[in-house]
Parts: sequence; structure tokens; C-alpha cells
Amino acid sequence: MQLLVLLCTASALAQGLTRLPLERGKKLREILREKDLLCQFFQDHHYDIGTKFPHAFPNGTKMAVEPLLNTLDVEYYGTISIGTPPQDFSVVFDTGSSNLWVPSVSCTSLACQTHQVFDPSKSSTYKSTGQSLSIHYGTGEMEGTVGSDTVTVASLVDTNQLFGLSTAEPGEFFVDVKFDGILGLGFPNLAADGITPVFDNMVNESLVQENLFSVYLSHEATGSVVIFGGVDESYFTGSISWISVSYQGYWQISMDSIIVNSQEVACSGGCQAIIDTGTSLVAGPPLGISSIQRALRARQDSNGEHSVNCSSIPAMPDVIFVIDGLQYPVSAWAYTEQHDPGSCTSSFQTTSGDLWILGDVFLRVYYSIFDRANNRVGLAKAV
Repeated sequence: MQLLVLLCTASALAQGLTRLPLERGKKLREILREKDLLCQFFQDHHYDIGTKFPHAFPNGTKMAVEPLLNTLDVEYYGTISIGTPPQDFSVVFDTGSSNLWVPSVSCTSLACQTHQVFDPSKSSTYKSTGQSLSIHYGTGEMEGTVGSDTVTVASLVDTNQLFGLSTAEPGEFFVDVKFDGILGLGFPNLAADGITPVFDNMVNESLVQENLFSVYLSHEATGSVVIFGGVDESYFTGSISWISVSYQGYWQISMDSIIVNSQEVACSGGCQAIIDTGTSLVAGPPLGISSIQRALRARQDSNGEHSVNCSSIPAMPDVIFVIDGLQYPVSAWAYTEQHDPGSCTSSFQTTSGDLWILGDVFLRVYYSIFDRANNRVGLAKAV
């Protein structure tokens, strides 16, 4: 597994920022497609990404209209270390959850056998708490214990950080992904078992100069970053628009509407949306997503995905998300994927409930700032 190294430019050091490079990995949907396992997956698993957000879907996920391929379909991950001496792990930096966990040496699941595992006996600073931990991400899940150790993220050394050590990762959903674990960047009240999130400890230990972090997601394999404690203006153009957080758990905001071809197609009268780095697509309620797909003339195939004519992409309309009265257009080049010559799909998917999830498809277009000091999200046009 290729691990990332810390790259700090002189300008970042001068600003007192800490930049962590992210690597864009191959999505699980692509891996399953390449192995010709896509159809079998749909037959065996009924998936709803809303399961990841139980606070927003109190009635569960039984309303899911179609089975989806996105099984923790998160693409961007970077390297952290845990323990003394440090043990390295690739983790997804996920604004849609709040816990840090990695596989442990005690885990016998296949997913743990194909990833780096943490060995507490090899760390002089590790302490066991005796607590158990269970976290569900859609159809992916982990079970394990809670320990405390030194966690290093980029150049930031977070001491006495509580984190999860998986002893079981049921199913096949973590087997083929490149990342080992997940580092949640949501609010504290979203964290399982009341564990203080990593970023909160960074702030409490005065490791960052500002109580915020920002994210730039690139289309390329390298170049994506999470910046802890500041904003790097080289990653965006124009001004930053600030949006108040409506629920301090996820990075949840109020959205006005969604427009295609000058017509309101979804989120009529307003809706709630989550800014989520841990979801690769844009997800929403079935009626709204169906309306968008019709406006884009996307056709549902046997895999449950919505295909579009690749040659039509240059002429396809923007999908415009209206937030606080401002329009955030996403072009067809951004919301479509080409898997092989002549095969293109729309990057919108359904989920249960009324919540919209603005994932990496949206965040590749807009540099995002997560401001905990003022409970707001900043968006600016990414370069």
C-alpha cells in the first residue's frame, strides 16, 4: 500500500497552517465492476447510504427505493500515525462522522487481513479503557474496543486521543478499499460513546491557530489536501460564502432549492443538506433524485445506476444548488463519470428520508471550510 508523506510548502509554514495531502483511491464500485461482481452485489445487498446518518433518519432506512452500489464509497484518504513508536495508517477524513478507528491486531476479519493493523503491545504510550465500540456506515460496520494513544496527523501531535480498534469488520465492504480506517471530523455529539473527536482535541491542546479546517479535493490522483487550522487561498478563486450550520452533529446546512434548466426540480420550499467528504456522490430523497435524473435524461440500467450518453455530456445542463440565495452550479463534467469508452453514469443516488448529502461530486467544485468557532461552512469556487 502506498503511503503519503507530509508535504509542507514554505507559504503554508509561514501562515502557520498544517497541510495534509490526500490520495484519491479507486472507488469500490469500480473495483466490483472490474471484477464483474456488480450484478451479484445488487442481488445480495440492499444498500442505503442514509444508514450512515441515523440522527437524520429516525425512522430508519426502510424507505429506500432502490439498491445502491455505494458501500462506503469514499475516495480520499491520507496518512496518520498512532502510538510510540508510530504505526502508520491510511484513513478517510470524514466530515459525516466523528470517531477515529483503525483495524487492530486482534481482528480476524478478512478486511483486517488486507490492511494495516494496530498492535497495542508495540506502543509504549498505549492505554486500554476497557470500553467497547460499534459503528455502522451504511452496510459497512466495525466492532471493537477503545484505547488511548498519541495520534499524529501531519505535523500535529495529539496526545491521549481515544480511538477505536476494530476486532471485527463484518462483511466484505472494507476488504477491497485502500484505506485502513476512518477519522471523523464531525461535531462531538455525533461521536459514538461520547469520545472526543481528534479535531476537538487538537483545539483543546492548542495545536491549531484557528478553530477550523478546510478541504480541497482534486480530480487528480494526488493534490488533494485537508488543511487544519487555516485556509489556503491558492486553492480557490473569488470570495468565500458563509453558511450557518443548522445541526451541530453533521456539517448540516439549509438549502433553498435545486434547479436544472431554470426549473426547480427538487428541494422545493427548502430542505436540509449535509456537507460530507465521506460520500463520493450527491444523494437525496427518491422523488428529488428521480426528478433530477429525468431533467438530465439519465436512464436507469440493470445495475440500478443511471446512464447517460457520453457524447451528450458537453450539452447537458448544470445542476444548480441554491443555498442562502446563492447559486452553486455543478457542471455535467463534474456530475458524470466515464467508466470505459461509451459508458457514462450520472453521479446522483437516492437515500431514505428528506436529507440531501453533498459529497465529493459537489466538493470537487467548491473548496470547503469547516468553521467550528462560528458553526458555519464556507464555500468558494475551487481552482
